Formats: sequence, structure tokens, C-alpha cells
Amino acid sequence: MSSKTHPKPLKSAPNGPAVHIKVAIVEDQPEFRENWTILLDSFPDFKCICSCCSGEEALQLLPDKRPDIVLMDIILPRMSGIECTSKLKGLLPNTQIVILTAMDNQGLVFPALKAGADGYLLKRTKPADLRNALLEVLHGGAPMTGHIARRVIETFREKRDPPQDFQALTSKEEQVLVLLSQGYTNKQLADKLAVSLDTVGTHMRHIFAKLHVNSRTEAVIRYLSRK
Repeated sequence: MSSKTHPKPLKSAPNGPAVHIKVAIVEDQPEFRENWTILLDSFPDFKCICSCCSGEEALQLLPDKRPDIVLMDIILPRMSGIECTSKLKGLLPNTQIVILTAMDNQGLVFPALKAGADGYLLKRTKPADLRNALLEVLHGGAPMTGHIARRVIETFREKRDPPQDFQALTSKEEQVLVLLSQGYTNKQLADKLAVSLDTVGTHMRHIFAKLHVNSRTEAVIRYLSRK
């Protein structure tokens, strides 16, 4: 997100009350939900109309609320923020969804954008920059925290790895990789697949070996590059 751009607020109705930009929050940590609500309501042109503790709750409540913007965390219980973003975009295609996360994880940026996210910010974003970013996304921009945007650019500049003779993945390993690309943790993977954490670990080791990688992030990037 460029600090040089300062989008103008949306205009209020003539001779009428101020038009507030409606924002919803999807975050499982109560402290963050409360702090974001207070912060958003402190902006004169914004109003937090709903806060959800899970992706499932967001899919249930937000279609009727029709927020202008949704602030979405990635790491949520059961359904990941990336999966929720994808499903919510299908229900509310005109709502802008901005990922706001504590995780500085390059491997999750592209899956989030592919799922339909309109911006990607870190939770440590300064209040003034957050407000500018939300105005920017309403004006057709795609705000990103500066160093995340730089990483995206650098990734596009990198030369692709030469083709390698990958071993074929099993259907279960493919399923694990899909969930990894959606931001699932090992615990969430175990719950989703109804298996033990040890079994998830075994799948991960097989995936790493077959894709010639050493981390979850590398596995996701390699998997997405093959698609």
C-alpha cells in the first residue's frame, strides 16, 4: 500500500446524515475483535456493523448485513479465513474483503488473493494507514502492507525453477495440499480430515519428499506453481 495515496472519503447524502462505510470483522480472538471495533468506530466515516468469531458465523450473518468491507483473519477455527473469503465472495461479490493478519507468511498471500481477497494487511498496520487502505479498496485499489507488496513483486520477478520429476501425489496428499494452501494449521487439518496429528505429520513428510521442499510455505508455492 502506497503511503503517498490518500483516497477521499465517500460523500454523505445532501442535507442528510453522514453515510458510514459498513465494516464487518471476522476474527476468533475476542481482544482483537473488541480493539478493531473500537478503532473502526473511532473513524468518523466508518461503522463496525458486525463481528464474527468464525468463518461459519460470517457465512451465516454477513449476507443479510451486506457490509461494504470485511476484515478477515486467516487463522480461524475449523474453516480458514481463505476458505471463508472464497465462499463469502460467492455470496457477496461486491463486498471488499481485506485480509488483516498477524502472520507475515508469503505462502499465504497468493492463496488469499486467488480466493478473492481485495487486500492484504498486517495487524500491526497503523490506524491512519488502515483507514487509508479501507478507503483505497473501496475506490478500486488493492492495498497491501509495503513489504508484502514488495515480496509479491519479487516473486513475479524470480525465474521459475527448472522442471523436476516429481513423484505422483496420492489423492489424500493432494487434499492436504489444498487445505494447506487455504491456510489450515496441522490441528485444523487433523480435524477436517478426521485423522490424528501423527497421520497429518506423515502426510506432510511424504509431500515434502515428493515435491523436494523443506517447509509448508515451499510446498504450497510449489503446488500452486504446478496448477
